[in-house]
Amino acid sequence: MEKDNELKWVIAARPLDGYRLDLTFNDGSRRIFDCLPLIEKYKLFAPLRDKEVFNRVDLDGWTVSWLDGTVDIAPEHLYEVGIVA
Repeated sequence: MEKDNELKWVIAARPLDGYRLDLTFNDGSRRIFDCLPLIEKYKLFAPLRDKEVFNRVDLDGWTVSWLDGTVDIAPEHLYEVGIVA
């Protein structure tokens, strides 16, 4: 199977219950990404445990970010690990 090498970036993001994000990518695909494993494992993501902070997800042109861009997740990771919606 040939791997799709086209760059993917997030064009829309909507927070869901349970620290999940509903993401739309530039190729039109949608993924559901669970942020909880990152929040639990890495200190950088700990502020996202506050649901008000988590729900203020923003787009920076390529991916999702929080807290004025101090916290973000690589779009490739979001795409590869996210569950097809």
